[in-house]
Amino acid sequence: MVDLLTTLHERGLVHDATPGLADRLAKGPIRAYVGFDPTADSLHVGNLVPVMALAWLQRLGGEPIIVLGGGTGLVGDPSGKRSERPMLSMETIDANAAAMRAQLSRFLSFDEGKPGGARMVNNAAWLRPLGLMDFLREIGKHFTVNYMLQKESVKSRMDTGLSFTEFAYMLVQAYDFHHLYRTMGCELQMGGSDQWGNITAGIELIARRERGEAHGLVCPLMTTAAGAKFGKSEGENVWLDPAKTTPYRFYQFWVNTDDRDVERLLRIFTFLPEADIADTLTRHASEPEKRIPHRRLAEDLTTRVHGAEESRRAAAASAILFGGGALRDVDAGTLAVVAREVRVLGVPRGQLVGGIPLADALVGAGLASSKADARRGLAAGGFSVNGTRAEGDVLSEGDLLAGRYIVLQKGKKHYAMVEVK
Repeated sequence: MVDLLTTLHERGLVHDATPGLADRLAKGPIRAYVGFDPTADSLHVGNLVPVMALAWLQRLGGEPIIVLGGGTGLVGDPSGKRSERPMLSMETIDANAAAMRAQLSRFLSFDEGKPGGARMVNNAAWLRPLGLMDFLREIGKHFTVNYMLQKESVKSRMDTGLSFTEFAYMLVQAYDFHHLYRTMGCELQMGGSDQWGNITAGIELIARRERGEAHGLVCPLMTTAAGAKFGKSEGENVWLDPAKTTPYRFYQFWVNTDDRDVERLLRIFTFLPEADIADTLTRHASEPEKRIPHRRLAEDLTTRVHGAEESRRAAAASAILFGGGALRDVDAGTLAVVAREVRVLGVPRGQLVGGIPLADALVGAGLASSKADARRGLAAGGFSVNGTRAEGDVLSEGDLLAGRYIVLQKGKKHYAMVEVK
């Protein structure tokens, strides 16, 4: 696995690594794990950085392990947090953990019957039965308070307060690494750079209890070129669950990438060869208005997370909402995607038989403030129906797209739809 560190460095996925990792990788394949505390029922795009590191490890011959924190989720990791996380019930944590496997399987192969197949385990299996006295005797005695106070996750919270529960979190995560080392031969833990203290605590525990050598690698915490935290759109997380972030909005998040970030994100979040990335950037330099690398990034990620058909529909819906789609050729599924993103006026089908006054529809759909406003806009040519400048005064069944929708447009950027119920 001599290529793993080189590849991860080239893809921008390494912030720091333990000194002996390169020598260990030179000896052959390695098992590595990344942990996720299931505090939500979906991953978000910020979680994908260490997932991509695991995916490259698998592609280059290593064996990935995903640890779902059904046990550690009961405690809460203080790393990078200014306040203590709310405690979740065991039932909620178990449900959240179960929701993540399908999302992760878009990036990792979970064929456990084959060499290198990813495995998923829940640390509740070994942490929940663990007695307090046993934990203190077997684990706590290996760490001094002074050692723990030097960790950034602890120091950063000393002024605002840190409960004993969170203070002990690094020992619980260290126990995870020790358990995986002893039972599954896992020698490497990966995560975000805020996990460095927890990871090195696990390496220390393995050295003390097993006289073994383990390793750590952390990925950079992502920020945009503008200095904002990566992974948010309009202040909200961009989730992998389509019920939380629609495939269209997921697609738009990547398409709207700042030019200064797109090369870095192509390397981190896709498996595209360097030659392909270089080609898209060269084409972008000569035709920046086409946003070729941005669309390649969006299509790659949306296809991987939501499937090829949802990606196609998201791209087609994007073309419609940005004035580039031939509406008469659009299928019902794509129009349904558009309908989720704009204001919709629902009407009974029978109402279209006699026709609906266009001015009424424009007001009902929120594109005009009044009938008088609608009439003035129509007279000035400011409204379109199904992509064509509105000429008539009435909407009828003949205007329906896919037998169900009519697309209304004000100017170049404001859309609404009439939908037959």
